[in-house]
Amino acid sequence: MERFGAGGAGSGGYEAAAEHLSRQQERHYRLLSELQALVKALPSPCQQRLSYTTLSDLALALLDGTVFEIVQGLLEIQHLTEKNLYSQRLQLHSEHRGPRGGLKQELFHRHKEAQQCCRPHNLPLLRAAQQREMEAVEQRIREEQRMMDEKIVLELDQKVIDQQSTLEKAGVSGFYITTNPQELTLQMNLLELIRKLQQKESESEEAFS
Repeated sequence: MERFGAGGAGSGGYEAAAEHLSRQQERHYRLLSELQALVKALPSPCQQRLSYTTLSDLALALLDGTVFEIVQGLLEIQHLTEKNLYSQRLQLHSEHRGPRGGLKQELFHRHKEAQQCCRPHNLPLLRAAQQREMEAVEQRIREEQRMMDEKIVLELDQKVIDQQSTLEKAGVSGFYITTNPQELTLQMNLLELIRKLQQKESESEEAFS
C-alpha cells in the first residue's frame, strides 16, 4: 500500500511538471507568434536580421515576465535621464541668452550704460573694448554649450551600455556591449518589440481580469 501511495504521489508530481511544461510551451509559442507579427512592421533589413532562432530565443527569455520588468525599468531610467539632461541644457541656454538676466543681455545693458556715460571722444575706444569683451563672452558661451553637449552624449552613451550589459546578463538574445551602428539599430528594434509585446500582454491581462 505504501508503495502504491508513493507511486501515486510521484505520478501526481510528474503530471504537474508535465502540465507546467505544456503551459510554458504554449506561452512560448504564443509569444513567438506575436513577435513574428510585430516584426512585420519593421524595415525590411531589420526583418532579415531577426531570424526565427533569434525570435524564439527572445520569446524564451520573456517567458516568466522578468525581462518585461527589467526593460520597463531601463526605459524609465532612460526617459528620466533624457528629461534631466534636457532641463540642464535649457537652464544653461537661459543663463547665456535668456531675455531676463541672461549673460549676453546683462553685458549688453552694461555696455549701453557705459556708452551713455562715456565722453564722445572716448567712444571708439570704449566700443572696441566692449566688442572684444562680447566676443570673449560669445566664445565662453560656445565652449560651455559644447561641454554640455559632450556631457549629454557621454551620459546617454553610458545609459545604452548599461542597458546592453543588463539585458545581456538577463540572457536576452541580441544584447551585448557594442557601438556598431547596425547592432545598435537592431537592439533598439528588439527593445521596441519587447515594449510592444509587454503592452499587448498588459492589455490581454486587463481584458481577462
